[in-house]
Amino acid sequence: MHVSGMLRAVSFTAVLSALIAALALAGAGGAQEAGSGGRAQNVIIFIGDGMGTSQRDLIRYATVGSEGQLAMDAMPYAGRSQTSPLDPEYFVTDSAAGGTAIASGVKTFNGAVGIDAEKNPVPTVLERAESAGKSTGLVTNSQVTDATPASFGAHVENRDLQSKIALQYLEESRPEVILGGGEDYWYPEGDPGAHPDEPEEDPEEKSAGTEGNLVRRAEDLGYEYATDAAELRAASGNKLLGLFANEEMFQQNPEGEGAVYDPQVDLSEMTQKAIDALSEDPEGFLLMVEEEGIDEMAHQSNAELVIEAGRQLDAAVEVGKSYAEGDPETLVIVAADHETGSLAIEDTNELQSDPDYPNESGEGRTSEDGPFDVANSDKRFVVDWTTANHTAEDVPVTAMGPGGENLVGVYENTHIHDAMLEALFGSSPPSASATASATASATASATASASAGAQQVPDTGGPSVAAWIVALAAALGGMGLLVSRRVLRGDG
Repeated sequence: MHVSGMLRAVSFTAVLSALIAALALAGAGGAQEAGSGGRAQNVIIFIGDGMGTSQRDLIRYATVGSEGQLAMDAMPYAGRSQTSPLDPEYFVTDSAAGGTAIASGVKTFNGAVGIDAEKNPVPTVLERAESAGKSTGLVTNSQVTDATPASFGAHVENRDLQSKIALQYLEESRPEVILGGGEDYWYPEGDPGAHPDEPEEDPEEKSAGTEGNLVRRAEDLGYEYATDAAELRAASGNKLLGLFANEEMFQQNPEGEGAVYDPQVDLSEMTQKAIDALSEDPEGFLLMVEEEGIDEMAHQSNAELVIEAGRQLDAAVEVGKSYAEGDPETLVIVAADHETGSLAIEDTNELQSDPDYPNESGEGRTSEDGPFDVANSDKRFVVDWTTANHTAEDVPVTAMGPGGENLVGVYENTHIHDAMLEALFGSSPPSASATASATASATASATASASAGAQQVPDTGGPSVAAWIVALAAALGGMGLLVSRRVLRGDG
């Protein structure tokens, strides 16, 4: 073969290869631009326990007004999660089944933590993150072993086994950061720890641990232990255990019995400390932050304290968003496990007492139900409660960052797990720890149909490329190979 023929073959193949690469990159760029781009290095998921659409509206009206936006609402992606459990008796979920759906992608029965309906342990997204070398954390103003955080790091048939849950944190799931309340379950009966048994505000609170002195066990494993805000601020290690109350970090006051919502450490401060510690890991991190007060105060029909709890959550979300704005490889999600109270927001009694107003009089409300000021306005509103229990209402989900686009639409709560896993690991998530050896049978996600016509550039972990681009690239590659062979044979 002549040298000129070889040069023509090499030149043609090089040009064609460049064209194929350009097409693939163009498709990848388009997919990246349409979404938020690339793979997530970190995930921060906020769970407002009991926070439905009406609760978010209530918090917004009282905090920033009808024309303002909360930090949790000012996010580019929004969806709606369905919450029913897989329970032989109950249609409405509890926090254990709801948390398990979000953390593991499986439906289960009420009371179950980290197991499926057949009582098999299922891997959690936190455990998968740990297996991939990422750091993980659990932050809540409830007990750190309560149902929602437990769903990310434990596997028990009964959510009340809180000491067993704590032990599993230390010996099996091993999150680097654990911050919240519930010290009672870390100390055996008779050992009050840092927070006194039978405190004045709730004489029934006392140490009730069943697994020995777990605080000492944590310290032996390298955790730095903090019992108040000052100790938390002074802590410098990347393994932190903070227990700031016997039980929840706030008091639960029934409707009409005063407004007291004064957590020992603000949720936003715990969130910031957790991010500071976890973000030292170059492999990335996963952090779950729960605000429990919204649910607890809704159970008490106490709208005033729902507002205060919601403000705590929104301040924590602002901390997470601020970090993500400086690190665009961070996916931030705000979700809920269920709705509590089915509250209604109405005009004030004075307006409703007008005979021309087509509604009930609203008599019998206590001060906790209003009236409340609409922020930045001269208007006011009151709140009515339908129930003091959980409901089957859908709950809102908002997100920002890589993978957030997969949380647009209406979907089962299991899809939140799927979206986190997809954002962190693509289609090949790492296996989880030995505790959760069973494979998660995640519900078909809403992204399945959306991604059916897209593929990833192989072995890059990069964004999706439209299927037509992959097919065209393959066809052009085949044509180039054929032409090159003919040139090399001297056929043309």
